[in-house]
Amino acid sequence: MKRHLNRVLDHDVDRMVCRGDLAAALAVFEAAPRLKKLRPVDAAARFAIESALQQRRYCNAFALWQTCRNKQCRHQGACCGDADICLKLGLVRIPHEVQWRVRQTIIDATPHNIGAPERKARQSMPGDLYA
Repeated sequence: MKRHLNRVLDHDVDRMVCRGDLAAALAVFEAAPRLKKLRPVDAAARFAIESALQQRRYCNAFALWQTCRNKQCRHQGACCGDADICLKLGLVRIPHEVQWRVRQTIIDATPHNIGAPERKARQSMPGDLYA
């Protein structure tokens, strides 16, 4: 990268505004921190939000809306109510192997550049998500 930069600078030296300004900007860019560390409060909030979304994903994947007491869930064909209670009550009927397979499908569909709190929530088993 440095060799390429020097070649560009040497080739276009007459077009550059100031070589020193460019070098200073590059030095600041290289010294900048790569990753922003999350505060524990922010990480916990992001984990809680993603856990609630993950509960709803599990409810929809297991089709718990078909036997839900909430009429709106059955009408919409998806979980619209309290996913925490639905998951807690419906998980008893779902075999562990099916739970694991659905979890693997969700993990495989997870983008690689997702944040750590979101990744931790998506890697949780369904039984770990409700209180």
